[in-house]
Amino acid sequence: YIHNILESMPVIALVGASKNPARPSYGVMKFLQDRNYRVIPVNPGFAGDELLGETVYANLKEIPEAIDMVDIFRNSEAANAIVDEAIEIGAEIIWMQVKVINKMAAQKALDAGLKVVMDRCPAIEIKRLNIN
Repeated sequence: YIHNILESMPVIALVGASKNPARPSYGVMKFLQDRNYRVIPVNPGFAGDELLGETVYANLKEIPEAIDMVDIFRNSEAANAIVDEAIEIGAEIIWMQVKVINKMAAQKALDAGLKVVMDRCPAIEIKRLNIN
């Protein structure tokens, strides 16, 4: 399941992106870019700026292209609203990072036909599954 997701997600919106290289979201974004994934950062705190060569957007609805996967680097409570937005924009996959656990949001995504991964990191899974 996870292997198939990681091989079918060329465009990722990373919600909770950080400009700070010491933050996990920055490292994961860079890791994914280095493996030829397109990663679009989402953070209302610095929307319009550039991060790792990509324009930062305030929310998912502002991104002017199709998103395959939404990677949630926010707290568990925030996941519910992010899932609503992901469903609205037609994303196919919700990925909640390590320690991001929201069963209600996950069920809502599943009910809408999205694939869901919770409490895992794509960078860790790519290394574990030897992808790319």
